[in-house]
Amino acid sequence: MNIAITNGLTLMPPDFSAGLNVWSRTTGRPGTPLWSAATNAAIVPADQDFGTCMEIIKTESVTRLRFVGETPMIPGVYLRISARVKAVAGPLPSVRIGAWAGNGSRANISSVTQVGPARALTGYGRVVEVSAIVGVGTRPGVDMSWGTNAVFGHFGIDLTGANGGAVRIESIRVEDVTAAFVPSMIDWVDVRDYGARGDGVTNDRAAFVAADRATQGGSILVPEGTYLINSDLSIGSPIRFKGRLKAPVRARIVFMQNFDFPTYADAFGSETLGFKKALQALFGYTDHVSLDLCGRRVDLTEPMLMHEIMPGLTAWSNRRVICNGQIMAAEGGKWTTGVATSQATYNVNAPYRLSNVANVAAIEVGSRVSGNGVGREVYVQAKDVARRTLTLSQPLYGGAGTRSYRFERYRYLLDFSGMQGFDRVNFTDIEFQCNGLSSGIMLAPTGSMFAIRDCYMTRPRDRGITSIGRGCQDLLVDRCQFLSNEMDKLAQNRSSVAINVNANDVKIRDNRFVRFGHFMVANGGGHIITGNHWFQGDGAANGLRYAGLVLTLENVQTTITGNYVDNSSIEWTNEHSATPDFTGNQFSFGGLTITGNTFLCSNTASWFTWLTIKPYGKNHFIHGLTVSSNVFKALDGNVERVDRVDTTFADLDHNQARNVHFTGNMFNGINTYVANPLLIRYTQSTASATWTLPAATGLPFQGWTKTVESVTAETAITNASNVQVAEMPWVRSRAGNNNRRIQLNWRSAVKGRVAVLARMDSPH
Repeated sequence: MNIAITNGLTLMPPDFSAGLNVWSRTTGRPGTPLWSAATNAAIVPADQDFGTCMEIIKTESVTRLRFVGETPMIPGVYLRISARVKAVAGPLPSVRIGAWAGNGSRANISSVTQVGPARALTGYGRVVEVSAIVGVGTRPGVDMSWGTNAVFGHFGIDLTGANGGAVRIESIRVEDVTAAFVPSMIDWVDVRDYGARGDGVTNDRAAFVAADRATQGGSILVPEGTYLINSDLSIGSPIRFKGRLKAPVRARIVFMQNFDFPTYADAFGSETLGFKKALQALFGYTDHVSLDLCGRRVDLTEPMLMHEIMPGLTAWSNRRVICNGQIMAAEGGKWTTGVATSQATYNVNAPYRLSNVANVAAIEVGSRVSGNGVGREVYVQAKDVARRTLTLSQPLYGGAGTRSYRFERYRYLLDFSGMQGFDRVNFTDIEFQCNGLSSGIMLAPTGSMFAIRDCYMTRPRDRGITSIGRGCQDLLVDRCQFLSNEMDKLAQNRSSVAINVNANDVKIRDNRFVRFGHFMVANGGGHIITGNHWFQGDGAANGLRYAGLVLTLENVQTTITGNYVDNSSIEWTNEHSATPDFTGNQFSFGGLTITGNTFLCSNTASWFTWLTIKPYGKNHFIHGLTVSSNVFKALDGNVERVDRVDTTFADLDHNQARNVHFTGNMFNGINTYVANPLLIRYTQSTASATWTLPAATGLPFQGWTKTVESVTAETAITNASNVQVAEMPWVRSRAGNNNRRIQLNWRSAVKGRVAVLARMDSPH
């Protein structure tokens, strides 16, 4: 830096040839005596060494020469004041640079040093240069450190020592020498100083390594240019980019002190490439456990395919965190869904495989499979081109045969499907802004403890979080919001799914899901679904409503507690079974607990139900279900009941039902009260030995009257003559052609009112 150039300041005092009327004999301040009026000074027009110069005969103990102009003092700027002098006659004095330091009030700062080092003149005609450096800061080599109070100075020389001698002085020079202090003033090094070319062709890795070693606690500057780094590089010092890096895919580059997304985006001149390289470093080194987006938005023009980003890495099982920012799909990117159709053969004895797949090479891993006999959310987990086989995430219910299938490969912001397994990845405070262009996250085929917390999944085109295998084991989704891209569509026209899982022990807690086709399709067991709000309504009058939560395993061992189920239902199926008929060597529908939830619907068709069981095969039954302490409420028109069996494929075997608890629920706008056990009050007005009660429609899922727990007389039991009869009836359950009636059989004809506690199951 040179402030004479950068700030346009004039530092040099005028030559003596211009006269002595700008040179003070004392401090240089206005009103002080000038050398132009002195009798012991004169201009020498043609000195053999100096040309035009000033000659002074020393008459005072300290003879001073000061320029009356105010030279500004700027923090960070260092000035060198110098002069060449020689003795020509008389006693030989000493010479030094002299100054007067002024503050903002134009007063002298007497506490600072205002003279430079003295130098004795040792002979006549011998030219001696004296100099001193002045500046605000205290640094080695600075003779006069004036601090931040100094705003200007008057500069010149002092003659000290014996009087009577004659001294000639060349013009006083004031120069900006800040550049001499730059290496000590800054704490960074330039990679070009260590051999970097920045031409995009020369491998500059060695120069970066050398610069890193030379920082000594400082930082590295990468100036404009393109710097090729041809292999792995780890930089231990802070680094700043004006230029950009160029590196092959295999080269892992880690910035130890600036491990954050903005640095990688600056380094590679692209948010997509920068994010790739940051992820590669996150999963390629053990020094950092988190990648901070620093509140930045990452614009992606293509999916992040983890197996391509990290060549050679097939699995991961250390905790890693990606946090604090937004990952957004950009327009014009590579988001087009891949579509293929093929004929393949399915064998129930190899339930996770499609064989003899035509054109198998064209089918992408991660494709969703659809076609006759295929349940929801079945994906291609792997393929073997040589054997013409596909490995599926779930079995197909349609039985053995050769059929045509459709394969759709959605594009995801983050795609782990090409890895063998990925564990313990955490996303925190991230918005996945899919913009209706992409889906969100595709998990690896295997893995566990994938966690998403305090995130937003905004407008995924097709899917939010997709599992194509068992990479969803112990999946944790907490305090997130999922916003559909199908907000304006009627419920029956939506196809998006927020989450699907295939493995066990998933925790979905305190989330909000808005207007998806399904909020979750879940196979596996041991799930905890609590504190969520999912709603799927629309503006249609008497609108259709569909499943928010779909459970596809018969014995789910799942708890659904404290949720707000809004204009959608819970559907329980066995569509992911290769042999959907119950055969006796398996569990049927059981292990489900639904407690403390709020169920709401509005403007809904009257046949809508919140709880639906849909067997995909024959002979299934309920054996372990608790529905308690829930609130069911219908607005803008009643609904008939809260539960039903979808008999598209088969009905339940109600005779096998056991251990069903449907108690303590509250019903508003519901025509049929549902409970198990169910209290039935019946009045027999005319004496009869056989009382046939009406069909017990209030038993869950239209179950049979399988068991009667008690019969209580609420009035006197009397004969036709109104004489009280003291006897108990025997009970025939499962009466009537639909097995939903109860008969009370008396020894003689009687009449009266009873309360019957009926069950649709065996309690044990």
